[in-house]
Amino acid sequence: MVNHHGSGTFSGANGLELYYQSWHPQALARAVLVIVHGHGGHSGIFTRMVEYLTERDYIIFSFDLRGHGRSPGQRGYINSWAEYRADLIAFLKLVKTIKPDFPLFLIGQSMGGTIALDYVLRESAQLSGLILLSPALGLSISPWKLLIGKMLSRILPHFALNTGIDLAAGSRNPEMIAACAQDKLRHQQGTARLATELLQTIDWINTHAREIQIPILILHGGADTITPLKSSQIFFEHLTIADKKMYEYPDSYHELHHDLNYQEVLTDMENWIEKHF
Repeated sequence: MVNHHGSGTFSGANGLELYYQSWHPQALARAVLVIVHGHGGHSGIFTRMVEYLTERDYIIFSFDLRGHGRSPGQRGYINSWAEYRADLIAFLKLVKTIKPDFPLFLIGQSMGGTIALDYVLRESAQLSGLILLSPALGLSISPWKLLIGKMLSRILPHFALNTGIDLAAGSRNPEMIAACAQDKLRHQQGTARLATELLQTIDWINTHAREIQIPILILHGGADTITPLKSSQIFFEHLTIADKKMYEYPDSYHELHHDLNYQEVLTDMENWIEKHF
């Protein structure tokens, strides 16, 4: 049982007030975990993960990215990737102020993995480890869409379209797909500016993979049609740090925390965290 659930706001880039949540165990905590969600999601989609980890005495913090969930901003829009980075820097500063004396792990899911990696590579991150769930390290986009996106990003950066991502690609569990469809805080809006900023950031991260110097765990489903497993495999091969681990789940879809084998995934994650205090 979760002993305490908290929520509030903090000031991100350009003074935007972003929504966050925290969950605290009943017993003495062992470490703090900060979750960064993916595109179209929000901080409330990790219920199973939160329950599993708080029962094992971890404190969890997560926030709604700008343009997502309960946070303000145009859905699926950013001016530049630096806004996401500045928001995460501000949030981690808040977390460290609230819970200063605990080992700190950063967890990035899907595009949240891209945000987490960009942060780790560009900032002097004081983290005990980095965990990536189905990170967005490569996207299947046709060349003509890329060209149109780059043009629109310059001319009409706020122009939005439905991403066309099928909710059924998230999980093999029909109940979870139905719950996602009913979740009014989720969205499927994407802008040309966000697309070009994301792709540029992915390219930059892949170029600088060798510079990562903190323990890293990657978990990815083999049947993921949103962020290809191959992109994580290539990234993992380029990592030079000795303390790296990757788990592949052959039949799993994109949202590992919602899929049929979520308990296996969470057990693998928690076992890795326990070895990295």
